[in-house]
Amino acid sequence: MSAKTDINVTPLIDIVLVLLIIFIIMVPGMQKSLPTVVPQVTPDKKPVIDKDNPPLVLDINQDNSLAINQSPLEFSEIPDILTPLVLLQPAGVNMRKIFLNVDRDVPYKWVVQVMDQLRVTSDRVKRETLALGIFSDGYDGGETKIIVKQKRRPGE
Repeated sequence: MSAKTDINVTPLIDIVLVLLIIFIIMVPGMQKSLPTVVPQVTPDKKPVIDKDNPPLVLDINQDNSLAINQSPLEFSEIPDILTPLVLLQPAGVNMRKIFLNVDRDVPYKWVVQVMDQLRVTSDRVKRETLALGIFSDGYDGGETKIIVKQKRRPGE
């Protein structure tokens, strides 16, 4: 008599069945999720721009020059010029905003220095809001939000 050379698949089937039972038990516990609400886009609505208080747009041009709403601006003048303009915006969480348009060739270090001046401006606006006493409960008007985007060049 010769030896049998067939592979015994019984242990393999036992292992597969045990794994199947483990996965069947584990799957219901893995289906936990948080409810989400996706905002709906309404293309009909256009942003309303206040004629008396236009948005503040600070441009950092390719040659590292600065401009606020197309008017040239020096680096050292940022807090002095922007503070009264930001104070015109309504106070509140994310209500005071400065849009920062940055050219793609501007060095990162220069952008960080400009953003640091904008932080100084925000702190000065908060102090002046407190000094004006607009709010009776000592509210400082909140931080000035800075929205950064890369400036588009013609033809892009």
